[in-house]
Amino acid sequence: SEVGAHILSGAVIDPIALNELFPDWQAKNAPLDTPVTKDRFLVLTEQKAYRIPNWLLPPLMSNHGKYIASLGNVCRWLAQEAEALGVEIYPGFPAAELLFNDDGSVRGVATGDLGLARDGSRKDEYQPGMELHAKYTLFAEGVRGSLSQELMKRFNLRDGVDPQKYGIGIKELWQIDPAKHQKGLVMHSQGWPLDTDTGGGSFLYHFGDNLVSVGFVLHLNYENPHLSPYDEFQRFKTHPEIRGVFAGGKRIAYGARAINEGGLQSIPKLVFPGGAMIGCSAGFLNVPRIKGSHNAMKTGMLAAEAAFVALGENRAHDELAAYPEAFRRSWAYADLYKVRNVKPGLKWGLWAGTLHGGLHMWLNDLGLGALVPWTLRHGKADHEHLKPAAECTPIAYPKYDGVLTFDKLSSVYLSNTNHEENQPCHLRLRDADVPLSVNLAKFAGPEQRFCPAGVYEFVDAEGGGKRLQINAQNCVHCKTCDIKDPTQNIHWVTPEGGGGPNYPGM
Repeated sequence: SEVGAHILSGAVIDPIALNELFPDWQAKNAPLDTPVTKDRFLVLTEQKAYRIPNWLLPPLMSNHGKYIASLGNVCRWLAQEAEALGVEIYPGFPAAELLFNDDGSVRGVATGDLGLARDGSRKDEYQPGMELHAKYTLFAEGVRGSLSQELMKRFNLRDGVDPQKYGIGIKELWQIDPAKHQKGLVMHSQGWPLDTDTGGGSFLYHFGDNLVSVGFVLHLNYENPHLSPYDEFQRFKTHPEIRGVFAGGKRIAYGARAINEGGLQSIPKLVFPGGAMIGCSAGFLNVPRIKGSHNAMKTGMLAAEAAFVALGENRAHDELAAYPEAFRRSWAYADLYKVRNVKPGLKWGLWAGTLHGGLHMWLNDLGLGALVPWTLRHGKADHEHLKPAAECTPIAYPKYDGVLTFDKLSSVYLSNTNHEENQPCHLRLRDADVPLSVNLAKFAGPEQRFCPAGVYEFVDAEGGGKRLQINAQNCVHCKTCDIKDPTQNIHWVTPEGGGGPNYPGM
């Protein structure tokens, strides 16, 4: 594996953090070479597209001065810069286990064992994992990190904060007809194919050499277990306003990843004895801007600065209290504070929620944020929103045509996903009976639909009935199953090192 292989984002990047970290990033040839030139926001019905004038949109929604890029390639470039400064990076070795000192503070992590068979026995090529010890360990696992989840429980880091909220982002990369390419165009949409009670929207970015990044984000608090985020995305591409972009083009990459959507009120306590959480491990995504990389970078910088001071004072394994204090004083905190009521306001539906969020952002942009001093709460976790299948309308999705719309397996192929087949399954069931007795019986087996990679299938069992088949080798590490499973019975853990997607330029 390599740095960037698991990175998936839109991405329109705000360079504010990069400007601080590498003021000369352009001279260093950072791969941000497509500035945004046009910004469009559409509301879609089944056959029509209505453009919202830019002057109606809050200024913070503007993408002027931002760059369309592959976040994976940006991470590859950052890794080269870090290694040039003497930083050691070990791609392909997952952090699989937390290590603790006798006093309960975090001592470091252990990487996963290599060469275990499916039944847990050691194969001939077995290699034990390595222990990595540090005075402070910073966790940057991304959304729903497995060790980050353990840390939150062990140190009660979520006490007093709202449940984290999530979306699933599904993305394709296309090479399109040069005559249709509008380099620098950024387009977002709301509305069709979703109903007004289901949150989400699309992105479509023209960049590079005739490349288009197209994707769909669907909020994971949806209620209908018959809904398939993957199929909503495929259906979106068939809209009359959208489909023409891809005529004569070729799909060259595919991927999916969960995103944090809770915002400020869902950020856990950031520090604990011996370490801290940064980036999407904690959840700093700005939902209406659909941007989080700038805040992830900034929180990493703030935590590093706090650790640098602590090490200079010969401290170790205590709490880096200076980090959350610096975050509250930073532009990253202000970025999230201005939009804190946008996502929870969507509980009132698409139109009321959007109007409320727009007003809230406008007041903050005009310096009138004091008129809205309250903070709305999120309420339930996303998995608690799912209704029994009997209470919901089944959804008939159109067949794939293999030209514009595609099945899951051909999509997974384009993600370059690979896992050693003879290894313990990294998608663990806490109770093997629950998928049939609860998920299938009550919710019509939602895991076969919310997974964007065809990992979960209900197949005929020997002797009659059904059984859940887990195709773990298909997993693109999006973490949606760990989030949306209504019984929280699926536990995602790290597979053998080097496994998973290998995204090219995503």
